[in-house]
Amino acid sequence: MSSDADTGRSAYRIEDLSRITGTTVRTIRAYTDRGLLPKPERRGRANVYGDTHLERLRRIADLLERGYTLASIKELLAAWDAGTGLGGVLGLVGEVDRPWSDERPARIGLEELTEAFGGTPDPSAVREAVRLGVLEPVPGSEDEFTVPSPQELAVAVELHAAGVPLGAITGHLRELRGQVEHISERFLEFTTEYVFQRFLQHPPSDTEAAEAADLVRRLRPLAQQTVDAELARAMRLRATAHVRRHLGDAVPPAAPDREPEPEPVRQGDSVQVALPAATLGAVRDLVGAEHVAAFVAAAADREVAARRMDALTADARRPGRGSPA
Repeated sequence: MSSDADTGRSAYRIEDLSRITGTTVRTIRAYTDRGLLPKPERRGRANVYGDTHLERLRRIADLLERGYTLASIKELLAAWDAGTGLGGVLGLVGEVDRPWSDERPARIGLEELTEAFGGTPDPSAVREAVRLGVLEPVPGSEDEFTVPSPQELAVAVELHAAGVPLGAITGHLRELRGQVEHISERFLEFTTEYVFQRFLQHPPSDTEAAEAADLVRRLRPLAQQTVDAELARAMRLRATAHVRRHLGDAVPPAAPDREPEPEPVRQGDSVQVALPAATLGAVRDLVGAEHVAAFVAAAADREVAARRMDALTADARRPGRGSPA
């Protein structure tokens, strides 16, 4: 690396740039050919790179690590060059990358893990748990693991204690994971179509990216809340049916769901009208609690009058009845 004495800018040979950024010379040349990097400055017989190239290579490496393709990175960098900025985009990506659960990972030793599952070592079950990501080996240790979801491991411990073989637990987890991933994909497609599509037509500005990140924060818990509610509903229905299918007549019939008892509304001392609680609440909101009885009476009078008029009209239109003079 050298310094341009006239401008104070750094000047790099391609080998220097490769060493500083950890990018191969071949990759730097490929980025240049694809338009991801500006062409170097030609000085005599040498190509010279500057701080712009260094910063651009670091940006590319960061975006690649976040999962962007080179084609997407080229669009983002073009937006950056046009003054759109990448701060908002990276903030949005950071929000999406943030853990989608408040659960904190834990550590567990092999001895403790074996004890939790009955005390008999099962290396094949441990290997399968690692493959599924339920356990993650701690670098440099042969008998210690990180547990990304202690709740998930606790469920497996309880199922095993209840008599479920480890092979059946891992098989069920594989099946469940595929179904849950399908649900998450559908939720993402749904929210993309109706919420985020407007942010994806072009590289978003910092303002648009900040708005999208805020929407991610607001919508983040909705998927889990929806799944929790639907799972609870399905489990109640399916569990009841399952028990009845196996126990038959030994199970008493389920009590039907009952509507709340209507609340009485009094008109003076002689008339009582029963209204459903929801209707009574709506009337209260409309006219106030002190006018509920009068409103109900007026509504009843109007309904009676309307039906009387309908009856008179129908009677006048019957065959054999003349038109009024």
